[in-house]
Amino acid sequence: MWAQQQRGIHVSQAELLCKDGCGYYGNPAWQGYCSKCWRERTRNAQADRQENGASLKNDGGTSLTFSKFEEKKNIEKGRRVNTMRKLLWGTPSPPKRLGESSEGQEAALKAFQSLEPGDFTSFLKLLRKPSSQRLQSRCTAFLNTMEAYHDLPVQKQSDLVQDFYQNVATHFNSLSEEQTTQMMEHIEKLIMTRLHKWVFCHDSCDDEQKDLALQRRIRALKWVTPQMLRVPFPEQRSDGSDPFLPAITAIIEMDAKRAPQDKLSCVSKCSQNVFQALASSSCEPANADDFLSALVYVVLKANPPRLYSNMQYIIRFGLPHSLMAGESGYYFTNLSCAVAFIEKLDGPALNLSPAEFEAYMQGRRTIPSSPQVGSEGKRKARETREQLEELGSRQEKVAQGVQALQEQLQQWVQSVQAQVDEITTLSVSMQTEAVAAQSAPAQVDEFTARSVPAQWMRSQPSQCLCI
Repeated sequence: MWAQQQRGIHVSQAELLCKDGCGYYGNPAWQGYCSKCWRERTRNAQADRQENGASLKNDGGTSLTFSKFEEKKNIEKGRRVNTMRKLLWGTPSPPKRLGESSEGQEAALKAFQSLEPGDFTSFLKLLRKPSSQRLQSRCTAFLNTMEAYHDLPVQKQSDLVQDFYQNVATHFNSLSEEQTTQMMEHIEKLIMTRLHKWVFCHDSCDDEQKDLALQRRIRALKWVTPQMLRVPFPEQRSDGSDPFLPAITAIIEMDAKRAPQDKLSCVSKCSQNVFQALASSSCEPANADDFLSALVYVVLKANPPRLYSNMQYIIRFGLPHSLMAGESGYYFTNLSCAVAFIEKLDGPALNLSPAEFEAYMQGRRTIPSSPQVGSEGKRKARETREQLEELGSRQEKVAQGVQALQEQLQQWVQSVQAQVDEITTLSVSMQTEAVAAQSAPAQVDEFTARSVPAQWMRSQPSQCLCI
């Protein structure tokens, strides 16, 4: 027992697999089953409840009335589901029509085969071509119908989306399994990017309340150290940052994504960064126990926003193969285990007595800093103080430069104003002189016109008489 406590969190590979032994990864959200087995069990349970309700018909009296009510309710529910399917598919047997071969469809499939992995933009361009009109019409009809029925319970919406994935997958039967997976990832991104605002953190579920409860729980456990979790903590970087900072950043970015596969990519990126940080602490590769302990530490440090809602969103609307197998399925299963561990975390899991655990939770006890951490803190404080002093001197120089510039600007303004005044005065004087010069010739002409005729008359009297 003590050896297991010293080892930290212990989980075997078998504990991560489905309870039914199908070989796929299970999940605590599905009570340890994979998505496929969980959906089958859920549908079987619903069928059993319907049969039990039908068996009450022969009980007479109130039971008969109640069974009639249940039968009417089930008929109405089935009618509504059939209406939904007709709106989505247009015919009761869409797989046959999807599987019909034609030259246009074969040309579209060949074009899809040429797509590079993850090239969603090229997929959208191909989807707009006439050869892909049938697939585009089905996607558009499904989106319009889901948006019109966005008030359905979130579990019913999840079932409709999963049924849509299953039916559309038959459109790519002629492609290889890898190419079909790639096409379905594009379909998922196309559908869920549009439906995200309608189905994420839906009003019909309590995801928001559980988000708040989980955030409060993680905030209350902020005192947990890597040593308590038995995480082989790597050495501090040269800049003093946390070696798990890239993993913390990746898990926080998950909330900004819309498509389930993009959120899963953030989980995978976080997990890969955790393995890289663990690899830097030891020459041996990290095992599953070290990885899970480190992932718990990352979640506690990050306290990702709406973590529970994001995980439920991936579970409800993600492609089944992404969660049942492969690297993404393994990482997501470990994340689910980490969240379940945090929700049930107690003193013995951290090698603490119940009294010590309660003291930490209530803030009556704090984690003492080690001498190395203290010296590191002093070094950072000294560097920060030096940087502040340097910034202060630079700010003083900038202020002096600004003051000198203001003085120069003021002198320049005064100089320009003086020149403007001088030019204005000179212009006025020149205009005065010009006016005076124009008026002087006019006076001379008038005087000449008045004096010349009289003198001429006096000088030539005889001519005047003859005339």
